[in-house]
Parts: sequence; structure tokens; C-alpha cells
Amino acid sequence: MTRSIDYGTLMHRAMRGLIQTVLTEVAEHGLPGAHHFFITFDTRAPKVEMADWLKSRYPEEMTIVIQHWFENLVVTDEGFSITLNFGNQPEPLVIPFDAVHTFVDPSVEFGLRFESQDSEEDEDEEDDEPEEVPEKPRTEAEVVSLDKFRK
Repeated sequence: MTRSIDYGTLMHRAMRGLIQTVLTEVAEHGLPGAHHFFITFDTRAPKVEMADWLKSRYPEEMTIVIQHWFENLVVTDEGFSITLNFGNQPEPLVIPFDAVHTFVDPSVEFGLRFESQDSEEDEDEEDDEPEEVPEKPRTEAEVVSLDKFRK
């Protein structure tokens, strides 16, 4: 078995650490300036906690906005909890970092997107032999003049 560096997992850990740091700053000092966040997460993920009516309304994925009104923002190594206002009804949410799909701060055009990773079970099922892919027959390249596309 060949050992390798799992850059994907390392990058996800670093990006989640960045979100943790940003949210910790906001929990301690509030949102500075025009900053605000759109956070999309998997509502089916383990350890996500939310009201049943929200879970039924968003059975797979939900995007929350942290901007004008929020309270009880508590950040841990595993995730964060926050109370947000849904139609003048405060609702507490618990969101593990592993459930987060995207984190965007549009005020500074910054965003992170977490691609789904293969599970460990899938890795165990993989063969060590490379898959054979049939070669496509080579064709001659066609030279196209850009004048053809100009108006």
C-alpha cells in the first residue's frame, strides 16, 4: 500500500478552521462594517439540531443569513450554535462544521465551497489496479479562423 498526503482532507480542515475563527470573532465582537454571511448546510447531517418545522421545510439543505439580527452565537471545535429569527420567531440552530456546504461573505466577495468527499468505505472498496479506459481514436485537429465568429 502506498502512503500519500490527503490534501483534500487537510484543505477542508483548514477551511473549517477559518470559518471557526471568523465566527469566534463575530461571537466576541459582533459583525464589523457591512460583513454578513450566507451559510448553506446539510440539514440531514449528524448532530444538526433545528426545529421540526424547519427540518420539514428544508429536508436536505438550508441557507441561513447571519446579518442584522442573531443572538447566542457560540462556536466550538465541532461547530456553532446560533439563534436566528424566522418570521418573528426566534429559533435555535446547532450546525456542525462537517455539515457546512458553503460559506460566503458577499460584502467582500469571499466564499468557500466544500465538495463532498468520498467516504472511507468507498476507499476500502477501491482496487489498487488502475481502471482501463478505452482510447478514443485520434482525429486530425481542425484549424478555425477567429474571423468566423466575428460579427
